[in-house]
Amino acid sequence: MKICVTGIGIISALGRGREATYASLLSEKSNIAPLRHFKTIHSDLLSAEVRETNEELIALMGGDIKEPTTRTSLLGMVALDQAYKEAEIEENRPESIAFISGTTVGGMDKSEQYYRDFLDNNSRNEYIATHDCGTCSEMTAERYGKFDIMTTISTACSSAANAVILGANLLKTGRVKMAIVGGSECITKFHLNGFNTLRILDKEPCRPFDATRAGLNLGEGAAYLVLESEESALERGVVPQCILAGYANACDAHHQTASSDDGDGAYRAMNGALCSASLRPADIDYINAHGTGTVNNDLSEGIAISRLFAGHIPQVSSTKAFTGHTTSASGSVEAVISILAIEHNFLPVNLRFKERIEGLSFSPVTNAHQKVAINNVMTNSFGFGGNDSSLIFSRYKKG
Repeated sequence: MKICVTGIGIISALGRGREATYASLLSEKSNIAPLRHFKTIHSDLLSAEVRETNEELIALMGGDIKEPTTRTSLLGMVALDQAYKEAEIEENRPESIAFISGTTVGGMDKSEQYYRDFLDNNSRNEYIATHDCGTCSEMTAERYGKFDIMTTISTACSSAANAVILGANLLKTGRVKMAIVGGSECITKFHLNGFNTLRILDKEPCRPFDATRAGLNLGEGAAYLVLESEESALERGVVPQCILAGYANACDAHHQTASSDDGDGAYRAMNGALCSASLRPADIDYINAHGTGTVNNDLSEGIAISRLFAGHIPQVSSTKAFTGHTTSASGSVEAVISILAIEHNFLPVNLRFKERIEGLSFSPVTNAHQKVAINNVMTNSFGFGGNDSSLIFSRYKKG
């Protein structure tokens, strides 16, 4: 079965929608800056926030969203609305649809905001029910009618990529005719304090794959992809944007938070995706790397890339220097960026790179305006515990 992408939606620090995202990537515009909306004593820590407040996000959705709601679900609604419209689902809805969303923080933003109210009085108790991840997915999806399957995946930074994989498998087994897949994540104290405790937050704008890298910057956002078979798309009169050619998930279980020294989990995920797509390493034109900017990840991932693509390392870059690390949403945010790379034949630049990491045989993309023919893109999403996933998107060819 040829699995096609027929709609995408995205919101991140780069902006809302495909046009704003592409324009920001071309202009090398990064919105990593001191926190503006999120209230914390660590406001000096740099992050990539979505520029809209919760109130502005509600207004974007028509202003009819009632409290209680969460920022994770609001970001998800904006991205899902774009994907839903692009795929023309309202005009010709398939008989069975799955909605699969990845998130880890869920509604923690409201739990953190109203924690003392929960302890001291009963004035905010309605927000207790918004805490869990599944409820956030339900709030995101409820305005779009009944879904035949709805579930939430929480595997840290590979969550949204694993949502894509589950959706593809549901299509292949015939469980559904369409799967809307991706993830949403807002910044929370849980995130910020947790990563700060691990000492992997950079106090300056992050510089993935640079020898002087010192950590990541958190980001927030959401992105969703509409997946369906080529037959379904053509029956509905929708032109596929690209195909999901291959995918794989692997878990090396090396460490609770660190990647293995030899990049074994990353290697197995990337190799599995190539096998799934029936492609050779030489067929990949661009790798959108996980590339967090941490000392551990970038060396480990770089070693895995060098092992698998020995003799023919594709163009590589991390776009987290633009978006920050959107954690559970990163797999779908970067999937959308990968699809834009195919559509526009461009290579997203690896911002702030200056010096190659010792021990790696490649440097990332630094020429933002380089035009190349891109037919196959691999995008990596590696989570805590070694839960590693790779997706391959390819140019659509009818037939």
